[in-house]
Amino acid sequence: MRLGKFGKFGIKDDEDNTRDYYDGTYEEEPPKPPRPKPDEPEYYELEESRWEHLRISRRSKVLLTAIGAVVAVLLIWLLCVNMFVPRIQDATMYGYVETIYEQRGKVFKTGEGVILPYKSLMDTTRVYREDFVFSVKDPKLAAALKKYEIAVRPVRVQYNVYRWAMPWNGDTKVVVTSVDSVNPAKILPPEFTPEYYRERKDTTDADDNRVRQERIENM
Repeated sequence: MRLGKFGKFGIKDDEDNTRDYYDGTYEEEPPKPPRPKPDEPEYYELEESRWEHLRISRRSKVLLTAIGAVVAVLLIWLLCVNMFVPRIQDATMYGYVETIYEQRGKVFKTGEGVILPYKSLMDTTRVYREDFVFSVKDPKLAAALKKYEIAVRPVRVQYNVYRWAMPWNGDTKVVVTSVDSVNPAKILPPEFTPEYYRERKDTTDADDNRVRQERIENM
C-alpha cells in the first residue's frame, strides 16, 4: 500500500484522487415516536427515567409564572415608591442660608445649599448638632435663597425628604419646595423669646436682629 500526500481536504494519492474522511452515505435517523400521554395505556408501560420526578408539569409552570409576575410587579412598585414618593412631606425648617450653589449638575440642573438651623443657633444649652443640607430643583427658588443669603435674613423653608438621593432631585435626600422670609422674634421658643418682645408688641426687625446678634456673639 502506497501512502499518498496530504491534500487540503483529505489524503491525495498518486492517482490524484482525493479521498475525504467524511465521504460516505448519510442515513437519517428515523423520527422518534411521540411520547404517550398519561391518559393512554402505553404511558404506564414506558420505562421510568431517573429524572422523571424533576419534570415540571404544565400547571406548575403556569403557577410559577404567575408568582414571578406578581413578585416582579411588586418589586417595580416598591422601586418607584422609593424613587419618586417622599418619605416626609411638607416639613418646615427655620434658619439662615449659609451657602447656595445654583444650577449644579451636567444632566439635571439643581441647586445645592446649606442652612444654619435657627433653633440650634439660639439654643446655648445644647451642642450644635449639624447643618441643614438640601437640594432645590426650581431655579427661581434657588435665586430667592441666594437673595436671602446675601441679605442675611432668616428664612422659613418647606421641604420633602426622600428615601434615596436621586439625580433629578439633587445630591441630597432633602428637597426644598418653598421659601419665605420670617421675623426671627416670632420663631424663637418661649424660653428664648427676648424680654422686650414679651412686654412690647411693636418691635421692629432691627430690634430683633440686634438681639439675635447679641445672642450669637455670646455663644
